[in-house]
Amino acid sequence: MKLDQKQVARLEEFLAGIKAATYPEPASDLHDGITTQMLDRLWTRCTLPPGGRVLDVGCGQGVALKHFIARGLDAVGITLNPVDVQESVKRGFNVLEMDQSFLDFPEAHFDLIWCRHCLEHSVFPYFTLSGFFRVLKPGGWLYVEVPAPDTSCNHQRNPNHYSVLGKTMHACLMQRAGFKVIDVVDINFGVALGPDTYWAFILQKP
Repeated sequence: MKLDQKQVARLEEFLAGIKAATYPEPASDLHDGITTQMLDRLWTRCTLPPGGRVLDVGCGQGVALKHFIARGLDAVGITLNPVDVQESVKRGFNVLEMDQSFLDFPEAHFDLIWCRHCLEHSVFPYFTLSGFFRVLKPGGWLYVEVPAPDTSCNHQRNPNHYSVLGKTMHACLMQRAGFKVIDVVDINFGVALGPDTYWAFILQKP
């Protein structure tokens, strides 16, 4: 299927509207704590080479980037929000303004992609995951964490969430994109509204 110029223009206009609706993601105790917890679990599953390349998708203002750098990894973050880019650069992080679905990196470039609470913002997650697969090295790792639907927080009602899918649907899309599912974790916790759940997927490119 080849898009004509009108179709391309329509898609670009649609994506521009999504970009305009993004919001800054400053650090919080909740997300900092879960990031530390899940990185500890990830390192029990995968080993990266010294100075390995890491892509932090939807990096916010560096919640995970600081961990990668402290580990001696070559980390770059991407986000669509210009405020997050500015704040991250001020903190000394290598962060680019880039859409997760249109990665401007070479094939087989990264050893690890960290995608925490970003895939649900994709309007076409299967396409996005296929892009992750392309830029990962064979044997490379992918961490994806997404909010579960229908909890007390009703993440599916967030106007910036476009793909709050069921757990098995997420896993199926990841497998269709070429990934092997290594581990799936239910992250259960409480907030002011009540109980909430995130799902974490540790995946590998064969």
